[in-house]
Amino acid sequence: MCTVLCVLTLTPEVEALARFGRALADPIRCRLLLALREAPAHPSDLAERLGISRTRLSNHLACLRDCGLVVAAPVGRRTRYELADQRLGRVLDELRTAVVAVEADRTCPDAAEKDCC
Repeated sequence: MCTVLCVLTLTPEVEALARFGRALADPIRCRLLLALREAPAHPSDLAERLGISRTRLSNHLACLRDCGLVVAAPVGRRTRYELADQRLGRVLDELRTAVVAVEADRTCPDAAEKDCC
């Protein structure tokens, strides 16, 4: 009897979608992306707007930066964050609308678990 080993090959498209999914897995990162969808912002403004510490915000921004979803742009001595591609704003709007339209009253069984990119 012969055993066949299947090897999962991730395409760049699958890897990109998985990265996007990991970024969206945390409510703070979702809120950050939605805030940056509206306009670029400085970390201090984002921390205040989201009601979180600057340290916590910094960790989430690093995750989003590593996932390739946001970029840091130097402005004088400060750094401003913005979406890496403006199409992400439209994608977030479409995704939010589609998910709410499909199952507005559902919760994810893994919602209690913490995950980071």
